[in-house]
Amino acid sequence: PREVIEKTAQAVLDFNGSGLSIMEISHRAKDFQPVVDEAVALFKELLNIPEGYSVLFLGGGASLEFCMIPFNFLEKKAAYLNTGVWAKKAMKEAKAFGEVVEVASSAEATYTYIPKDYTVPADADYFHVTTNNTIYGTELHEDLDSPVPMIADMSSDIFSRPIDVSKYICIYGGAQKNLAVTFVIVKNDAVGKVSRYIPTMLNYQTHIDGGSMFNTPPVLPIYAALQTLRWIKANGGVAEMQKRAKEKADMLYAEIDRNKMFRGTVTDKADRSYMNICFVMNDEYKDLEADFLKFATEKGMVGIKGHRSVGGFRASCYNAMPKESVQALIDCMQEFEKLH
Repeated sequence: PREVIEKTAQAVLDFNGSGLSIMEISHRAKDFQPVVDEAVALFKELLNIPEGYSVLFLGGGASLEFCMIPFNFLEKKAAYLNTGVWAKKAMKEAKAFGEVVEVASSAEATYTYIPKDYTVPADADYFHVTTNNTIYGTELHEDLDSPVPMIADMSSDIFSRPIDVSKYICIYGGAQKNLAVTFVIVKNDAVGKVSRYIPTMLNYQTHIDGGSMFNTPPVLPIYAALQTLRWIKANGGVAEMQKRAKEKADMLYAEIDRNKMFRGTVTDKADRSYMNICFVMNDEYKDLEADFLKFATEKGMVGIKGHRSVGGFRASCYNAMPKESVQALIDCMQEFEKLH
């Protein structure tokens, strides 16, 4: 949100009236610890996180978590649901630590749906899911049931819907979608069960014990995350974020379905993401794809080009995206339709 950007920018110039930038204070400074404490408290409050879980702020993004997860939790076997590029990358890292079972995959259909009928092996150490697939525009809109502990990559849809955290031993996410910092929600008693040595920095226990302060944490992203969490709370919490997300997505999907120049890429409408809305030109208008991108860009639409692996268009509607911006894209699509 714009106010978060402005408050963070102010802290870069002068943190808490100290005359120092937040980028130059020590992370051990007495007035920075309250930033971490409040961010953790708001995290727990907004997601209704039960007792016995820690919230960690780390570096390295979700890509580092792909190996930290199996390092900390995979003793013999892990189950993964393959719903896209990031799920596949997480699986690749896990294969270095033990047996990895791909319970289901939608790769054969370019990940345009989320598999439904599969069996999670009862002897798996955990079942890993990627809840929102940014490149392909599919999303799990509710928590699954699993016979084994669940782990979820919620990089791109955290704080966009209520979560039953008790169903998971770990939820993690990279930065830059709905939150500025890499986060991990970890169940304390699930850690320390594997027999292998874990390097200090890759051991979740290190960061649980150190309160995310074992080494210099990403200070500026934590501050920006705190401002975002305050904004979410002030704007009605996670339930309100979910309501807004659905409203924005419904608006844009309705236009995609109505406008004969475009079509959505996700085959099962129940799997359509609220965060990343993917669409392409219909076959008979395929040659106008570059024209529409140019037209929309000239109208002020930024970043709607689809991922290079799938093409087309992608409208990312994260929590901070106002409804007016979605309407502006719809107006563009309708204007282009009239021209052609």
